[in-house]
Amino acid sequence: MEYKELRRHYKRYEILRWMSKHPAWLHHVFTWLYNHTGRLRKILKWLAAKLSWMKMLNPFKYLKILDWYIIKKFIGTYIYSIALIISISIVFDVNDNLARFTQNHAPVHAVIFDYYLNFIPYFSNLFSPLFVFIAVIFFTSKLAGNSEIISMLATGISFKRLLRPYMFSCVLISLLSFYLSAYVIPHGNIIRQNFEMLYKNKKKNTSAENVQLQVGQGVIAYIQHYDNNLKKGYGFSLDKFEEKKLVSHMTGMEIQYDTISDSKYHWSVSNWKIRQLKGLREHITSGAKLDTLIQMEPTDLVYSKGQQETFTSPELKDYISKQINRGSSNVVQYQVEYHKRIASSFASFILTIIGLSLSSRKRKGGMGLYLGIGLALSFTYIMLQTVSSTFAINSGFPPMLAAWVPNLIFAVVAYFCYRQAPN
Repeated sequence: MEYKELRRHYKRYEILRWMSKHPAWLHHVFTWLYNHTGRLRKILKWLAAKLSWMKMLNPFKYLKILDWYIIKKFIGTYIYSIALIISISIVFDVNDNLARFTQNHAPVHAVIFDYYLNFIPYFSNLFSPLFVFIAVIFFTSKLAGNSEIISMLATGISFKRLLRPYMFSCVLISLLSFYLSAYVIPHGNIIRQNFEMLYKNKKKNTSAENVQLQVGQGVIAYIQHYDNNLKKGYGFSLDKFEEKKLVSHMTGMEIQYDTISDSKYHWSVSNWKIRQLKGLREHITSGAKLDTLIQMEPTDLVYSKGQQETFTSPELKDYISKQINRGSSNVVQYQVEYHKRIASSFASFILTIIGLSLSSRKRKGGMGLYLGIGLALSFTYIMLQTVSSTFAINSGFPPMLAAWVPNLIFAVVAYFCYRQAPN
């Protein structure tokens, strides 16, 4: 008996010995698999042949050694530029706010973990397009200065092929940027804003006057004064309409939101009175306290600056839909924020094409000129974002278009630069 066959029988003996200590059905399963190994192997080969096209979906298949070299340079320079600029920003911020922190007795633990630990990702992601542009221009100019770009093009690599590792890097950066802005940073913004309110004396809007909103189909709520710190409102009324006719009018001196309830929309109304209108008849009921469900929350009543930045993207979408159904006009800044998170992620691709097109040539002036152009274009992009957002909030400009205007303008510039780069 040959050694391979002996080894095969020994493995089968070990399997049978192991199965003898387990249920009988497991023994039948293994026995069937063992007796049909050849047939299963043929089936797997057939499936592999039929699904061979799936190998084309593997993005790493298209990346060569040169691509990985550029990707490492790109990502490394991007991280280095973020670390450098954010470090300088932190130094200036500490110098500017140290007196306030000391005066308000801010704990060192809160300064580090509540403020600066959330300060870093917020501003890193906010200026991510700037960092991408600077990184592309910095390391591409260096490659061009060392004649590495010329060597790549001399081997027959086209400018379009040279873009591949840059675009792959942009995919990674864009996905990370969108994930941070949509899911991670909003939670950190809540902590950071609470810290600023406590220790930087940054005022936050905590009250509202004469709030009126639609809380349901044909249901209008009104609060004369609302205090968000106490989660309490004064001068409350709730009107219900059917076929444009008033059928119920509820009033209350005070209304208190239940913050410890397991579910949302729980309110307690004090000194309430309900007038139910049925034709010419009127039925009045009253009482000292009434627990009820009203489709509104404290976030619907008070708006503070930067509040839209504390919502995750799913929460923003739900909030926008809810406010539109209520007929609220205070929803534009939330729509702008929702679309801006998506548009900012795509900005990396546009600015990368511009940066590569400008800095891939070897010039005597070095990279100083390119860095100057890059900074000017980056700050122009950020300025366009701010201006378009302001137009959307104050002048009725479509929020989605306001978020995408900088990308559309710079996409035209990128296309022009891309067409001229090979020349």
